[in-house]
Amino acid sequence: MELGSLSLGLGMGMLLATLAAWALVRRHVQRVRVAERRARQAERMAEIGSMTGGLAHEIKNPLSTIGLNAGLLVEGVQDLEIPQDERSRLLNRAKALQRETERLRGILQDFLEFAGQIHLDRRPLDVNELVRELADFYLPEAERHRVRIRTDLSDQPIVAAIDSRAVKQAMLNLMINATQAMAGVEGRGESSAAGQTGDGRVSELILRTRQTMDRELVAGKATPVAEIHVIDTGPGVSEELRGQIFKPYFTTKGGGSGLGLPTSRRLIEEHGGRLILTSEPNVGSDFCVVLPLSVPGASGAKPSMSAG
Repeated sequence: MELGSLSLGLGMGMLLATLAAWALVRRHVQRVRVAERRARQAERMAEIGSMTGGLAHEIKNPLSTIGLNAGLLVEGVQDLEIPQDERSRLLNRAKALQRETERLRGILQDFLEFAGQIHLDRRPLDVNELVRELADFYLPEAERHRVRIRTDLSDQPIVAAIDSRAVKQAMLNLMINATQAMAGVEGRGESSAAGQTGDGRVSELILRTRQTMDRELVAGKATPVAEIHVIDTGPGVSEELRGQIFKPYFTTKGGGSGLGLPTSRRLIEEHGGRLILTSEPNVGSDFCVVLPLSVPGASGAKPSMSAG
């Protein structure tokens, strides 16, 4: 009886061990298949990305030719000796072709900047000086939209190792976005003064710099960073849109490519930084660019002097 019980116990043990081993093998096979499927999908996405980038470059050249000929067509129509109403009709069509060609070229350029590889040329640069240059450069555009632009810069230099061109592009995207947001507010009422809407709200674009410590870039470790704030007095960003605006091709503006904000975030993240949005409806938005003062992973890199 004991021998039979022992044999039965051994048999059950072997059966359970076999089932457990089979379950482990099956689970391993499933994991391998999932990994292989993901690898194929990643390879396929890489191929599609490469093909899409190549296609965009192929489209860019003939599109430039179309744009050039559209401009020549506008000039040719203007010189036609035909009745005025017919000339106006043809001219409107030619100008529409010219505008849409330029818009398509802009969308294509935004895509190439967003999808292309980013090679940073980092050099020590005073962030305050960069913001001053941007403010001077952007002043005519701000005035054209009746937006006041002012700077609120740190009293001390903030030297960071950054690619000037890339950071300027990211900042310009944020400034254009802010200006367009305030232009929408101004459109709700007649402008009573430069930089002020009919309801008394001031359209103002503020560029602010500060040096501080950040604990998010390196988990649990305080890191010296430069903050560049792009603050506007627009309508703000609603709670439901805050998770959408950084997604490629998402836009609330007619004619926009939806790549400006995603491109800005990618350029900042390539520097090892982050882009933070703080917004309050009917008050405005603050897009804060956080940049480490030293190159992430570089040995012996020292932060700049402390700033207020």
